Amino acid sequence: MATLRQPLDTLHEASERIGEIILGKNAQIQLALACLLARGHLLIEDLPGVGKTTLAHALAQTLGLEFQRVQFTSDLLPADVIGVSIYDREAGGFRFHPGPVFTQVLLADEINRATPKAQSALLEAMEEQQISIDGQTHRLPEPFFVIATQNPAQQLGTYPLPESQLDRFLMRISLGYPDAAAERALLAGSDRRGLLAALTPALDADELRRLQTAADKVHAAGPLLDYVQALLAATRSAPQLRLGLSPRGGLGLLRAARGLALLRGRDYLVPEDVQAVFPAVAGHRLQALDTDAPLPDEALQQLLDRVPLP
Repeated sequence: MATLRQPLDTLHEASERIGEIILGKNAQIQLALACLLARGHLLIEDLPGVGKTTLAHALAQTLGLEFQRVQFTSDLLPADVIGVSIYDREAGGFRFHPGPVFTQVLLADEINRATPKAQSALLEAMEEQQISIDGQTHRLPEPFFVIATQNPAQQLGTYPLPESQLDRFLMRISLGYPDAAAERALLAGSDRRGLLAALTPALDADELRRLQTAADKVHAAGPLLDYVQALLAATRSAPQLRLGLSPRGGLGLLRAARGLALLRGRDYLVPEDVQAVFPAVAGHRLQALDTDAPLPDEALQQLLDRVPLP
């Protein structure tokens, strides 16, 4: 852990700088960075105007990685995301022209305003870190991180993400309205776009990969694994839920908790790490019987309360 102290300190500094742009949302910023350390993809869902895209931009700029932004609209085609093969007369064959997905950080803005066909263009990229087109496989850069924003599904002009697409996102977070003090500071402070433009990278790709490798090695003791299994069982036996968390959801819960533990300066897991990431990991994977909406935070907290701590 000592050899990682400097990159971790730099990451904490980046968190503080992001917190100067996205005011009063330190918990969400910590979760977003934990998602990155866990090699996951992040979905930011909330009403327009609360800072979703600003947070995504701030995260991308602090990583020191190449990034592209795609504005998802109803007329977006899969080729607009992954690329297209065009016939080259001089070469006498087709040549693949990579799309914006060939980057290290992809900002998929308002992803649920695109049709399901366009949304599905990201499925293979997010799961396999590659693109298959015309019988050929093209590897994506390393690391590869998707930050997507979406508006609530009940808004006009949105196409709800299917379960298979939602499951590719390790975590889903919401920002919500700022509290009174943060909103006053926002109204009286500098323009967010100016602060965002002045934000400089805090890490480089090598430091990020070292931190991600360290997160993979965060220790989970036997009683902690028992606790995670009990949480999974609680979601599967809850009468108000259609389906419980899958084994992949359980693995995602551990990965996210490891990322948060490392961010907190530890090389071992404690139950508080799991509890802190549980709503963001489980909320978009669980559905109540009587609605298609993600499970509310109150219901997720009730699930946590049902499982005794180890």
